[in-house]
Amino acid sequence: MKAGNSTPVTEFVLLGISHTEGLETMMFGLFLTFYVFTLLGNLIIFLTILASSTLHTPMYFFLANLSVFDIFFPSVNSPKMLVLLVGQSRTISYQGCASQVFFYHFLGCTECFLYTVMAYDRFVAICHPMRYTVIMNHRVCSGLTVGTWLGGCVHGCILTFLIFRLPYCGPNEVDSFFCDIPVVLPLACADISIAQMVSLTNVGVVSLTCFLLVLTSYTRIVLSILKIRSSEGRRRAFSTCSAHLTSILFFYGPVILVYLRPASSPWMDAVVQVLNNVITPCLNPLIYSLRNKDVKLALRKGLSTVFLYKEL
Repeated sequence: MKAGNSTPVTEFVLLGISHTEGLETMMFGLFLTFYVFTLLGNLIIFLTILASSTLHTPMYFFLANLSVFDIFFPSVNSPKMLVLLVGQSRTISYQGCASQVFFYHFLGCTECFLYTVMAYDRFVAICHPMRYTVIMNHRVCSGLTVGTWLGGCVHGCILTFLIFRLPYCGPNEVDSFFCDIPVVLPLACADISIAQMVSLTNVGVVSLTCFLLVLTSYTRIVLSILKIRSSEGRRRAFSTCSAHLTSILFFYGPVILVYLRPASSPWMDAVVQVLNNVITPCLNPLIYSLRNKDVKLALRKGLSTVFLYKEL
């Protein structure tokens, strides 16, 4: 039991990114550029898939969901981080802190499930091509998508309830630029061992289970691709998976470094969280547009239509 003031905490103070004194203006410009590019890039990908009938397939349906996610996810923490960098209010209300924890883990878990579903989609497309349209029909795709978002919501609710059912009546300084479990939980004026164990187990089990399912899908995919006789066929099969694999590496890297490593370093945690919150969502539009001929073709057609309309 921690000793501290008996007055309940009504707000928290975000300390920001450590060891960045004097770099606030440069970081503000850099992160604002990343954030705007993230919003515009993912919105363009989403609208392109929505407008192009050739992209109305399960693979691009899930990609459109990923684009929606990459619009919401950085919006949970980036606006507050930009406010901190320009020297404005560092405080965040108790309810605002709880909301950040909920939406961060709700959307993070949704992404984890979504990458797993996308891996299953690629598994069916490559390993069972003749039955692809039957297996991945509209009802299945809709059910899987709804399941990812509902599963993420349940996950976020459990973790938020677990963390904020504890009393907070002592220190209120959060050693980060946003509220998350590793930096908020130690501020509780109660025994946190059970909550810490359950929360880390929850995050770890979800991440590990999804990772193993993705690994299983791609093991089967690789074995199927190696059986293809033509080199051109193997190349095309690998190209359909390369973008997804790249995104998975960018996603699971920060998760492992923040939640599953034994030792914690505030500076390293801040760097990893910036990568996870700001940079990775910005990279997905580049990954999927530059490495996907169908998306690039649809983008060119869309831009040509826009310019033609303006000329008329």
